Amino acid sequence: SRWDVYLTEDHMVPAQVHWYSITNSILVVLFLSLLVVSILVRNLRRDIAGYNAMAALTDEEKEEEQEESGWKLVHADVFRPPSSFPMAYCIMVGSGAQIGLCGLATIACSAIGFLSPARRGSLMTATLVFYMLCGCLSGYTSSRLYKSFRGRQWQLCTLLTATAFPGLCFFTFIFFNTILAFFRSTASVPFLDLVIVAAMWCCISIPLVFLGAYFGYKAETITFPTVTSTIARAIPEPTFFMKPMVGICLAGMVPFAAAYVELFFIMTSLWMDQFYYVFGFTLVVYLILLITCAEVTVLLCYYQLCAENHRWWWFAFFTAGSTSFYTYIYSFFWFRSLDASKMLITYLLYFGYMFLICTALLLVTGAVGALTSLWFIRKIFGTIKVD
Repeated sequence: SRWDVYLTEDHMVPAQVHWYSITNSILVVLFLSLLVVSILVRNLRRDIAGYNAMAALTDEEKEEEQEESGWKLVHADVFRPPSSFPMAYCIMVGSGAQIGLCGLATIACSAIGFLSPARRGSLMTATLVFYMLCGCLSGYTSSRLYKSFRGRQWQLCTLLTATAFPGLCFFTFIFFNTILAFFRSTASVPFLDLVIVAAMWCCISIPLVFLGAYFGYKAETITFPTVTSTIARAIPEPTFFMKPMVGICLAGMVPFAAAYVELFFIMTSLWMDQFYYVFGFTLVVYLILLITCAEVTVLLCYYQLCAENHRWWWFAFFTAGSTSFYTYIYSFFWFRSLDASKMLITYLLYFGYMFLICTALLLVTGAVGALTSLWFIRKIFGTIKVD
């Protein structure tokens, strides 16, 4: 068919380039996985054996073996809800889970061949449909977390989960669309289409989020293996490299490096009107990105707990989410190769939409880091004997 010219891109980008990108990403993941396994398994096995041996000693022997150190010391504080903005944390993790599953479903369907550029608009339509259907997961995730934090304003939490990120995207799009219509641009969307999208949001997406939240609040509360004390433990002054902000800033480089080459092709397709149809590569890179974020976050959270810092909730979210900061910074450098017009609207559209894309990436990677860290910390504290 006439699409064969576009779907075989060897004349533009040889397939070997994508294979080099995939190979580079897989090597990064393998190296990181070996590092995580070697450090965590060895250290955790030693720590757990030592802590359980201490628990078996008599009181007199314990006094002789003092002083304890390490992550067991924060057992009474590690599951304390975030001290700042616990509701916002639940909303962002829930929204990230929704966007992440939507992206996975869309890319997987494209890789299988269900979505083709021959059917104009099919990719965007599928993204909207999958996003709405994944609203159940968003409401369920945020409600389970908020219930475990003993939050009281569950109606507000669910409403903001359903409206915060979609509202940001919708009103940003309306703002840019109004400017494009003012300039009489063919890129502006008709008013009827905006009404249809708004109706889909209000009549399908929001009710599905509330449905997921209903089941989330009906489910049993997430149980934690240790009891939280009434008074929070003081956090000792960390060294420079153990400061949370340093870890957050450095952690995003590893996932970004794993997805960098494929990101270049996606940006070229998005902003230079070139066809992109190697969704099989995209699916592999997407999974590699999520795995890398999870491994980096678990490793850095372990070191924070060893430094007796029990405030890991937001740290885990932004450690994985910092990948989006590097992506937004990269978009500034990539813009120079776009050779765009000098009009203000060009800058507004490019950096505005890139901000929305990077915000979605922040939520997805942050949710992966937060949920993986929660699973990991529950596991390690469930293996030790606590008085």
